[in-house]
Amino acid sequence: MPNRHIDDITALSEADEPLAGHLLRVAAQVAAQEGLATPDRGFRVLVNYGDEGGLVVHHLHVHVLGGRKMGWPPG
Repeated sequence: MPNRHIDDITALSEADEPLAGHLLRVAAQVAAQEGLATPDRGFRVLVNYGDEGGLVVHHLHVHVLGGRKMGWPPG
């Protein structure tokens, strides 16, 4: 649970680098728990920003996407 509000990825400061790293590490742990972090599977970590980027919840968070083949470019 966060102990302070960070609106979005652009609001991160240099002091927030440990938090940003923690978010990515936890995303990888969630992917592993869901069986996605394997050589034959895979996952994507996503951070939305702004209306056009799909930001709806105005609090910094990440999405772990997986369970299917991801295409590129996304969108």
